[in-house]
Amino acid sequence: MTFQRSAGILLHPTSLPGKFSIGDLGNDAYYFIDFLANSGQTLWQIFPLGPTGYGDSPYQCFSAFAGNPLLISPDLLVKDGLLSEDDAKTLTDFNKHKVDFGKVIDSKNLVLRKAFEKFRPKIKQNKEFKNFCDKNIDWLNDYSLFMASKNHHKGIIWTDWEESIAFRKDGAIEKWTEKLKDEVNYQKFLQFTFNAQWQNLKKYAHEKEIKIIGDMPIFIAYDSADTWADKNLFTVNEKGKLETVAGVPPDYFSPTGQLWGNPLYRWNEMEKDDFKWWRKRVSKLLELVDIVRIDHFRGFDAFWEIPGDALTAQTGKWVKAPGHKLFKSIKKHLGDVPIIAEDLGVITREVEELRDSFNFPGIKIMQFAFGDSGEKKFLPHNFIPNCVVHTGSHDNDTTNGFFDKEKILKSGIFEAAQEYLGYFNNDICQQLIKTAYSSVANTVVIPMQDILDLDSSARMNFPGKLGGGNWSWRFSWDQVDPNIPARLKRMCAIYERPKKTLKNVEIEIINE
Repeated sequence: MTFQRSAGILLHPTSLPGKFSIGDLGNDAYYFIDFLANSGQTLWQIFPLGPTGYGDSPYQCFSAFAGNPLLISPDLLVKDGLLSEDDAKTLTDFNKHKVDFGKVIDSKNLVLRKAFEKFRPKIKQNKEFKNFCDKNIDWLNDYSLFMASKNHHKGIIWTDWEESIAFRKDGAIEKWTEKLKDEVNYQKFLQFTFNAQWQNLKKYAHEKEIKIIGDMPIFIAYDSADTWADKNLFTVNEKGKLETVAGVPPDYFSPTGQLWGNPLYRWNEMEKDDFKWWRKRVSKLLELVDIVRIDHFRGFDAFWEIPGDALTAQTGKWVKAPGHKLFKSIKKHLGDVPIIAEDLGVITREVEELRDSFNFPGIKIMQFAFGDSGEKKFLPHNFIPNCVVHTGSHDNDTTNGFFDKEKILKSGIFEAAQEYLGYFNNDICQQLIKTAYSSVANTVVIPMQDILDLDSSARMNFPGKLGGGNWSWRFSWDQVDPNIPARLKRMCAIYERPKKTLKNVEIEIINE
C-alpha cells in the first residue's frame, strides 16, 4: 500500500498532560487531537496500547489483545455517573512531567474498582457490555481469568501459580472462572470501558481528519495471557520454562545485545491453521488504529534465538521465519493492511526483499545519519518516497540531547550535521525537522519531544535498562509555544503534506 504525503507526531497517551497522575483518554487527548489538526497534521503515532507489565514497557504487555486500564479517564467515568468528583480528586497528586507508575497503579486501581462497584448491578442488563464480551470472546475470557488469577496469586508470574490453573488442568478453567467470578467481571469491565473511551476518541480523530498509527510488538511477553492460554504456540516447555527467548545481537544500543526474554514462536504450529492467531491479532489492532507499525520487522525474515537460560544476547543465533507465508495469509484474509515495517538494526538483503515484496514502507532515523560512522541510507538525499522518516524514535535520546552529548564527546557528528544541513545556528533540531518535511519521504512523524525542542530530560526509553524513569515522560501545555501550530501548518503547506488542501482551522492552544 502506498502512503500519501503526510505529517504527524509521535506521542503515547500516557505522555499527555492532564490533572491526573498519568495521561489518559479524557479531555487532554481531545485537546491534543485539536492541536494536531490546528498544526496541519494528519497522523498521530502511538506505542502499543496493551496493559503494561514488566518494567512498565508498552512493549511488554499482559496481553496482545487487551487495552491498558491505566489509560481510562476518571473524568469520563464521572461523566458516566460511575465516579464522584471526590473519587477522581484522589488522583490529582502528581508530577506533571513524570509518571510514577508504582503510585499510579495502586491509586488508579482503587478508583477503577469504585467505578466497577457502581457498574456491577447493571452487568446483566447492559447490552453494550454483553455485546462487547460476546464479540471479543476469543481473547477476553482468557485474559480476564489470567488477570484475576494473577491478582489472586499476589501478582506473581503464572508459572508459580497453583498448578491446576497455571497449566489449565482438570477443569481448572471452569472452576477458577466461577471461584473468581467477581474479579473476572471486573477485568471485563475495564476492557469494556477502555474500548468505549478509545473508540470515541478515535471517532473524534477521524472527524478531524487524523489517522492513528498503532504499534504491534513482534513478540509477546512471557508473563502474559497469550503465553498462558496458548503454550503450544510459544517456546515454553511442559513446565512452562523458557526454552528459547528473543532479543537482538550487539548493536548501536548495546555492546552485549538486548536480551528481551520474550518467548519465541513455534512457527510450524502457527502455520497449521494458516496463522490464525496472527490474523486475529492484526484484526483486533485494526479495530483500534488505522495503520499498523510492526516493531522489529526483521524478525519476520530471521530472528535472534537465544537459549532460555542465557545471561546476555551474545550467545544467540539467527533462525529463519516464514514471513512471506505470514503476510500472504494476512493479505488473503484481511486485504491490503496498511503496514509500516520498523526495519532498523541488522538488516539484510532478505529483510529488504520481504519488506519490498509487500510494498511496506520502512523507517529512516535522521539521528543515525551523520559522522564518519553514520549510515548513509538515513541521509535525506538517499530517501525513497515509500518510507517513514523520524528525527529519532522512542529508543533514542531527544534530538537536542543527542547533539548535546556528541558535542561533549567531540565526535564530529554535530559538525557533520551542520555541514550537511547548511545550517549553523543553535536550533538545529528544528532545522532537522524542516529537512525531514522537505524530503521525498511520503510520511514524516516527529516525536513530540523534538516538536517542543526538549533536552535529554524528556527521553522516553533507554533500551536494555530497567528503571530510571523509562516510559514516564509527560508534557504540559505550558511547554507548547503558541507559534508551533502555525509553523507546522506552514511547513505542511510548503512541502505538500498532504497534497490536498487542508480545511482551514483556527489555530488555538489549550492551556492548563
